Amino acid sequence: MIDAKVSLVHYDRSVASTDEGERERLLKQHVDSLRAHAKGLGEKDYSKLYGIQSVDFVLMFVPIEPAFLLALRQRPEIFQEAYDRQVVMVTHSTLMATLRTIHGIWKHERIARNHVAIAERAGALYEKFVGFTEDLGRIGKHVKDANDSYEKALGKLSEGPGNLVRHRWRC
Repeated sequence: MIDAKVSLVHYDRSVASTDEGERERLLKQHVDSLRAHAKGLGEKDYSKLYGIQSVDFVLMFVPIEPAFLLALRQRPEIFQEAYDRQVVMVTHSTLMATLRTIHGIWKHERIARNHVAIAERAGALYEKFVGFTEDLGRIGKHVKDANDSYEKALGKLSEGPGNLVRHRWRC
């Protein structure tokens, strides 16, 4: 999910201000505004909101790169604070690279899921083959036992002393 509703009012006012004290106060408010926005995004559970399980991070798009860089310079830990809340701050120059990275991760995830599905199906197929060969082995044993019984019965009928038939019947 990409959020592009960042307020840059304090940044805009700080840049326009000619008073150094006012500029510093507005810059602090700008940083606080970005932090509050990141915190708010981190507290929302977008996976429940949209009924999907794959939303791990929210991209917080800051449309004016100098506003982001100025906030970073003022408070270097702002990016990590947002990241710890599953919010990644992006700008024009980092958005496409971030989206490509996400696309690559999702692609590898799909491939991994397909590999797991293939392995599960192969395992089930293997189990079927094992069962089939065991059944064939039992059938073969029964055929052999039936053939042995046939040979014994035929032998009693047509071979040895006291047999009933002089000619041997073989099929």
